[in-house]
Amino acid sequence: MNFDRRNTPFRPDLADTRLKGQVEADRFSTGNLRRVTAPSTTVHRHPSSDAGFDTEALMGELVTVYEERDGWAWGQLKSDGYVGYLRAASLDDPGTEPTHKVGVTRTFLYTNPSFKLPNAGFLSLGARVAVTEILGDYARLATGGYVFAAHLVTLDTNRTDFVAVAESLLGAPFLWGGKTTLGLDCSGLVQTALRATGIESPRDSDMQEKELGTFLELKPDLSGLKRGDLVFWKGHVGIMADATRLLHATAYSMTVMTEPLAVAEERIRTNGYGPITSTKRLR
Repeated sequence: MNFDRRNTPFRPDLADTRLKGQVEADRFSTGNLRRVTAPSTTVHRHPSSDAGFDTEALMGELVTVYEERDGWAWGQLKSDGYVGYLRAASLDDPGTEPTHKVGVTRTFLYTNPSFKLPNAGFLSLGARVAVTEILGDYARLATGGYVFAAHLVTLDTNRTDFVAVAESLLGAPFLWGGKTTLGLDCSGLVQTALRATGIESPRDSDMQEKELGTFLELKPDLSGLKRGDLVFWKGHVGIMADATRLLHATAYSMTVMTEPLAVAEERIRTNGYGPITSTKRLR
């Protein structure tokens, strides 16, 4: 039986107990639930910092960890099911359940409740945190540190327009596997924007093409599209900003950008990706 390594916790030497009878492995495990306590962490195909990463996990995400060895944890993200290796130091026990999430593009994590004091990095849009108390303008987090309280929203607070969320990231750098607002790839942009509106999305563009929305008729003149429609190529996805303009994270400019769909279609088609494979509407 063929399995997608991206969302199947299987190796020849170790697999999820739920896969017993479906795969052959030396041993099986139910895993241990951990939570990302670093601002973000990369998820690699192999346990090496030199290995490229496929995606990222943000603070507050849960991970089922099947093995920890040599500073690396092999596990599966609860949010979208992605499997890979994360730095073990970025994980801890589940601890206190998150109460809030970052509702702005990004916010700094401070060592003390003052913007004049050193910061310990940033939290990206959608990162989840457990707030233990409010001290003036700052929220103290259960994992340590403080963030500006007005930058947080409750977990049930969602944006209404995922395209507007994506537009707020215009100019952000393109980063293969990226899922923070300091760097995203094409499918990371779609997933991040949708999640901000309360819509869960698969991670990669081929998964999104398969699972999101309903197919539209693809017209030769590319007409009939509207704001929020998704346009797919083999290995790429973009969001329609309106009837004619495409919004996407692209290695062409190494940024999140908008451009006429007709211009993007010709360039992408003639540079190895081939023609548009489908267009889909979410609502």
